[in-house]
Amino acid sequence: MRRKLNRKLDMRTRFIRAKRRNLVDASPGIHSCILILDGLKPDFNIGKIFRAADAFSALEIHLINVEFFDPDPAKGSVRWVPFFQHDGFDTCYQEMIGRGYECITLEPGQDQVLGGGSLPKKAAFVFGHEEFGLSFDRASYPAMTSVSIPQWGYVQSLNVSVAASIVLYEYVRRYGRPLAEGRTPRPAAVNTGTGVPCSGLRGGKKS
Repeated sequence: MRRKLNRKLDMRTRFIRAKRRNLVDASPGIHSCILILDGLKPDFNIGKIFRAADAFSALEIHLINVEFFDPDPAKGSVRWVPFFQHDGFDTCYQEMIGRGYECITLEPGQDQVLGGGSLPKKAAFVFGHEEFGLSFDRASYPAMTSVSIPQWGYVQSLNVSVAASIVLYEYVRRYGRPLAEGRTPRPAAVNTGTGVPCSGLRGGKKS
């Protein structure tokens, strides 16, 4: 029990340190897509999704009911990708709608498959908890689109970080900007002092 508590405290400390760097250095990606991570576990997948978001230059990441997460699996990418935290999904959803975004959930067994139809340029992809799925009642958001990643195997289950990478690849396959417009490598020691800061908890108290 004590080891688990110490691990949690250490994770929180590393998150706070990474968030401070994010406040200074993060800036929006060159692509218009947004990732919404709805209640994901704090230990592994969130950091890996940051790596994918940085690689494909997603605009930003929004975290729902995630107080902190382990930045180590991100391999430094938390520093560069703007992220925002929300108390619940609805505040995030209303913000997306206000900005002209279409929210798209990734769920198995849907009639519409990724790559099989149209994909809005202003897309906000919603990924639910690894075991329990979405935190909200899908029926409460009838305007939201649901798609599946086509799979041919028996299990029909992809790790959420893998799913996010596939979605981002499909997005940039359609709307990707020239590689020359991507981020140029920066020395780790250089602090530019520019960028868009991450927020605290939107729709609630700041963390």
